Amino acid sequence: MGGATTIGASAASSAPWSLRRVVTAGVIGNVLEWYDFAVYGFFAPILAAKFFPAADPRVSLLAAFGAFAVGFLMRPVGAAIFGHIGDRYGRARALLFSVAMMAVPTVLMGLLPTYDTIGIAASVLIVVLRMCQGIAVGGEFTASIVFLAENAPARRRGFFASFSMFGATTGTMLGAAVGALLTNAMSPEALASWGWRAAFVSGIVVAVIGIIIRRGMFDSPGKAVVASPLTVAFREHRWQVLRVLGLNMASAATYYTLFVYAATWLSQTTKIERAVALDVQTVTILTFLVVLPIAAWVSDRAGRKLVLTVGMAGCLLAAYPLLNAMHAGAIWTTAAAQMAFGALLAMQMAAIPAAMTEMFPHGVRVSAVSVGYGLAYALFGGTAPAVAVWLISRTGNDTAFAWYLMGLTAISLVLALGVRDRRGEPLS
Repeated sequence: MGGATTIGASAASSAPWSLRRVVTAGVIGNVLEWYDFAVYGFFAPILAAKFFPAADPRVSLLAAFGAFAVGFLMRPVGAAIFGHIGDRYGRARALLFSVAMMAVPTVLMGLLPTYDTIGIAASVLIVVLRMCQGIAVGGEFTASIVFLAENAPARRRGFFASFSMFGATTGTMLGAAVGALLTNAMSPEALASWGWRAAFVSGIVVAVIGIIIRRGMFDSPGKAVVASPLTVAFREHRWQVLRVLGLNMASAATYYTLFVYAATWLSQTTKIERAVALDVQTVTILTFLVVLPIAAWVSDRAGRKLVLTVGMAGCLLAAYPLLNAMHAGAIWTTAAAQMAFGALLAMQMAAIPAAMTEMFPHGVRVSAVSVGYGLAYALFGGTAPAVAVWLISRTGNDTAFAWYLMGLTAISLVLALGVRDRRGEPLS
């Protein structure tokens, strides 16, 4: 990733940044924010008992995943706030504020008294902190996508924009690795007592690194639109905003089912121990990370639409058999099936960052992409674990949520067929 680039029009006042530094600055916040979200999902059974105790463990777990979903419901709020900052005052400023805002609730969650100590206030406070996290993530991820896409060479835009997804998934993998490490290294009693807190508090290290790196970022918001960027986005580009929502609905649900809920699902419905399930999940995320940039590179040469449709069609056709193979209970079969699912999901998601940024003009790009993407993950991403738990509870079928994922993927696939391919064109 050699070469040099400038960051926006105002970069003339500072030294040009290399593409390597652009990618690092764009990705570092995603690592932190998805680490925090992943840690919550991985420790959901412990958090359920600590903050949402109930006679029925399934009710307690459902409440915990409900709080997980609340964070996603706040994403559109964060998208509106940080999208406005990004379009009006520059992508760099939005990215600096978002990573700083994420650090505070993350540390506080690790220090929060439990239900046994302060009663219902503990449940309320953890939901409030999840809401704050959701607002920060609503501005972070899509602002970084736009930042990377706008500063990448036109013919390599898909590849560089995909590093936003790479950073987010690296954060998820880091969360899985920390969860697996603590689960293997500690007794169940110690893990439930204080081990889960260490996972949250340690996120401050990534936050500090992110703030230090991003302090040197400069860019220009360009020519501001007369009205609110979000207002203009909905008035002039509403169908494209809805297309962004539709393109992401399947990957949102599948991503959080596969990379957050799957470890809990396997440990509760099969003979696979939770520590082993977390190890398998970590390997699956590594598979995703290997396939993602390769598929994004292909999208720069063969087109966004081709990569999108092949990945979505693969997930649609393979979701049910792969989830059944994962549920069979044999470790190697489970690992192979989950890794295959992760590879197909990476193909589906690789071209989405570039495709989204290519739909909108500069003055509304962050707002439009952020709101469309945020709505998709609010409605279908954060709710996916809760929906899966509910479907299993209602049907008595441990793989019932496969049909839900397949239905969403079918809709996203139809919308992907209408994507206009703008690879190699300037982002004017």
